[in-house]
Amino acid sequence: MSSLPVRIVTDSGCDLPHALLEALKITVVPLVVRFGSEVYSNGELSREEFWEKAKAAPPYPQTSQPSVGAFEKVFERLTGEGASVVCLTLTSKHSGTYNSAWTASQRFAGLVHVIDTASLSLGQGLQVLAAARAAAAGRIAEEIVDLVKNLRERTKLFILLDTVEYLRRGGRADGLMPILDRVARALRVKPMLTLVEGQLSLLTLARSHTNGLARLRREVERLMPVEQLAVVHSRFAEMAADVAQRLAELTGLSSSQMLFAETGPILAAHAGPKVIGVAAVQSENRP
Repeated sequence: MSSLPVRIVTDSGCDLPHALLEALKITVVPLVVRFGSEVYSNGELSREEFWEKAKAAPPYPQTSQPSVGAFEKVFERLTGEGASVVCLTLTSKHSGTYNSAWTASQRFAGLVHVIDTASLSLGQGLQVLAAARAAAAGRIAEEIVDLVKNLRERTKLFILLDTVEYLRRGGRADGLMPILDRVARALRVKPMLTLVEGQLSLLTLARSHTNGLARLRREVERLMPVEQLAVVHSRFAEMAADVAQRLAELTGLSSSQMLFAETGPILAAHAGPKVIGVAAVQSENRP
């Protein structure tokens, strides 16, 4: 086992607020956003700039994983500073980011550990935060890997969409699209998705946002007791804040046990506007 200090690396799909990333010294490798021939590293466009370009589409926004070289550069710098690295990526079922990071790690002879979080957005972000706090507390890399794997099994993510158009254009959920296209166009419903072993799966169909949000509440209630919650949205801040407040009341969690954020271009490119996502971590001591 290595007793080296540990640095945490993740990708920009995690949606963690910048202040938290800085405070916990988390290094972020950006994914890429494309509008036709225009290519941007995630972070080069503000959310407002992204949505202005998305509204003017086509070309529609697309995303791609960081290169192997982008991860190698980060791993080389951090290991050169005398640290070992734990890198957490968004789900490998919908992105090549894990493969890029794992390939890059092979140069570093056991100094770099790469974990597929089997999640995205703040479902990924909660795992990254736990790893970073453990690193700050002096835990070694192998302990952090075990901690994250345990947390991964207890982390659930639910995403309520307003439209399936962005998901269809993004091409990252082709297995879901035949059924989603049929029902969403015919019935004008709001699909709710979840992740099953890292794969997006249709959980239910709601006839309105109100019905969808009621189902979100029931899903969290079914998981209780929960030890952490996160609410993420795209261009839907007021509604998301109301959801966060109601879930706090339901679960009894304090604001320090909850995360709230607007998603960046990586999820937004595939989910569209007026999306509400809820990530919940079941208590380890759940009966």
